[in-house]
Amino acid sequence: MTATLTVTITGWAHGEPIPDKFAFCVPDEQNHLAMSDNISPEIGWSGAPEGTKSFAIICHDPDVPSKPDAVNKEGMTVPADLPRVDFYHWVLVDIPASMPRIAEGADGSGIVAGGKAPGKTAHGVRGINNYTEWFAGDEKMKGDYAGYDGPCPPWNDEIVHHYHFTVYALDVESLGLTGAFGGDQAMKALAPHILAKGSWVGTYTLNPALRSK
Repeated sequence: MTATLTVTITGWAHGEPIPDKFAFCVPDEQNHLAMSDNISPEIGWSGAPEGTKSFAIICHDPDVPSKPDAVNKEGMTVPADLPRVDFYHWVLVDIPASMPRIAEGADGSGIVAGGKAPGKTAHGVRGINNYTEWFAGDEKMKGDYAGYDGPCPPWNDEIVHHYHFTVYALDVESLGLTGAFGGDQAMKALAPHILAKGSWVGTYTLNPALRSK
């Protein structure tokens, strides 16, 4: 049985709305959305079991529309009953076992056109998030988006999105992942090595009708 890590994000209460400064986009009256501060939140953890040799952080949104047909389209909405898929916002592995937290802004601050580079940092090895695919057809924005990039759900979505920040305690110092590896690859690599895990959840929406509730 997998043990439980205690995970804490200081920026918002567990299960509550994520403040705009941690988001990729914020509401805009004229254009529906605008770019935000996109700051990675401070995240800490405790209770790792004996034998922990590294940590990994995976943030994903399981509420992303499975079809883009109505996404951000005038006069349309993304229906609540549309099947949903995962969108990875943060993939960070090989975090040293001696590290109990990642400071605010350490893995993302501001929006970088073309994305931040994947690979080794002082606090772990970055994988790419799904903005890599999202911006693939945009000449100004396309590139590998590594590190943290925050919420930007469709402004016409009928549901509020949930963001799961999960920390894993692992029994290996390194997963051996290199290059532009994504969330699915990271999850497959870490699955056999999990000693403990814990999550902190936040919600976010750009739909004005849902934000006012």
